[in-house]
Amino acid sequence: MSRLLPFFAFVLLAALLGFGIWWNSAHDPTAVPSPLINKPAPAYALPKLDEPAQTVSKTSMLGKAYLVNVFASWCVACGEEHPVLMTESKDFGVPVIGYDYKDDPNDAKAWLTQHGNPYDMVIADTSGHTAIDFGVYGAPETFLIDGKGVIRYKHIGPLTPDVIAQQLKPAIEALQKEAP
Repeated sequence: MSRLLPFFAFVLLAALLGFGIWWNSAHDPTAVPSPLINKPAPAYALPKLDEPAQTVSKTSMLGKAYLVNVFASWCVACGEEHPVLMTESKDFGVPVIGYDYKDDPNDAKAWLTQHGNPYDMVIADTSGHTAIDFGVYGAPETFLIDGKGVIRYKHIGPLTPDVIAQQLKPAIEALQKEAP
């Protein structure tokens, strides 16, 4: 019997690995559910990137749906997402707010000058403290916030044409149907 122990250990290990492979193929390993979906967005007041004396707050944005796109000049994946935003953002039907995350404002301005600016406005969170309240894992991330200040959709990672067509635009359209 003791001679069979290595065999049973191998079978058990193979079964565990097989379960892990099945689990990852059956479930999206990149999906991270947000506890903030359908909950009020956190209060915030952040300076505009190009006019730091002016702030944008949750209160100032009430009454209209908008997207918040978390990006940074140091973010490689943001560079992959940016051409998609440049092409698609004008067709969203809602304002797109750039959220410059843990970035030097001068670096962000230079990056937007070099790559183009798809945003209706850009706010800066140099410390990253407000991002914690939003549950930001890293850049890029995108939030859809309704006119009442409720987070209705969150996407972690770069927006792609498929994500926009299959998830983001339907979420925006659903919001627009709900609006009076």
